[in-house]
Amino acid sequence: MPAPAVRILGFDLSLRATGYGRLSVAGSRVAGEGWGVVRAPAAWPHTRCLGRLRGEFAALLREGDPPAAVAIEGIFHCRNVRTALTLGEVRGVLLAACAEAGVPVFEYAPGEVKRSVTGRGGASKEQVARMVVSLLGLSETPPEDAADALAVALCHERHRTLLRLGARKPL
Repeated sequence: MPAPAVRILGFDLSLRATGYGRLSVAGSRVAGEGWGVVRAPAAWPHTRCLGRLRGEFAALLREGDPPAAVAIEGIFHCRNVRTALTLGEVRGVLLAACAEAGVPVFEYAPGEVKRSVTGRGGASKEQVARMVVSLLGLSETPPEDAADALAVALCHERHRTLLRLGARKPL
């Protein structure tokens, strides 16, 4: 009897447009189960955006079979302190939702995500999106934020063997 499929949920975090992507992994077969972008209008106050994300994160964690893991891109170098703080707040909302759901979170550096999907750490967003479509056999190209989230989930899928060996720990 084949092992049940493992679900991985990837996120590309942002206050106004957070991408998400769900993978199903069964043996060597990897499939994209769904993706999208959680948007918040520019007119919304900061706290309303965070509240919306909190609700959406919780709903995505409950949707379908629960994910075995959530994968996120690590915080990259930000020149703007306000942007870094906002990303940290969005990240905190996601980490809290995952903690409440009992789902471990793993993070990957942006270059590591690009390298795992394209073979190059300096790949463009377009190259990442094309490889996501190719690797998952998708009939359409997801929106940029969703393609990035699927790339993060694919990166995690490719690191699962190392995880079993204890080479990487959840946040």
